[in-house]
Amino acid sequence: MRYGRLVTTTLDGFWNARRSEAPELPIEAPEAWSFGATPEQADDLLGLVLRGVKDGTASSLWDYEATGDPLPVTGERSIVTDGAGVPRAVIETTDVRIVPFDAVGAEHARAEGEGDRTLEHWRRVHEAYWRAHSENPRGFEPDMPVVCERFRLLWPMPTPTSTPTSNLPPTVSA
Repeated sequence: MRYGRLVTTTLDGFWNARRSEAPELPIEAPEAWSFGATPEQADDLLGLVLRGVKDGTASSLWDYEATGDPLPVTGERSIVTDGAGVPRAVIETTDVRIVPFDAVGAEHARAEGEGDRTLEHWRRVHEAYWRAHSENPRGFEPDMPVVCERFRLLWPMPTPTSTPTSNLPPTVSA
């Protein structure tokens, strides 16, 4: 699940620091957003990304339609923020597929890295999420269209050890 929370105070400084490390990055900073619907979810899911466990996410197509936000596209870079809205990572979308909720496969559930990484867990947690946090009046349906996105972490490099969110990489001030 990806929903935008733009933070401009540190975003420019963060992106300029990434560009100084990789000058081939574009001048303009990409969209910044956090995972989940709460600061706690954002921190927990970001932690999975930083440890190299999570390389997939899912969003409701109906939510994109309701908010008017553009769908992710392959090759697109994003800045991922923590629960406080501070930029912590850069990812690149590697695949986007729209499939019915009840057709999302076990491989995508595993890629999301949550819980025991099974399809059963994924379905239970995501149904509950969309019932509680949907941004559209339709909420959840078993055949609702789901945007399944895969991505790779560009910065920082994943650390395979357990990284509490209090030990996330330092921020860069603007």
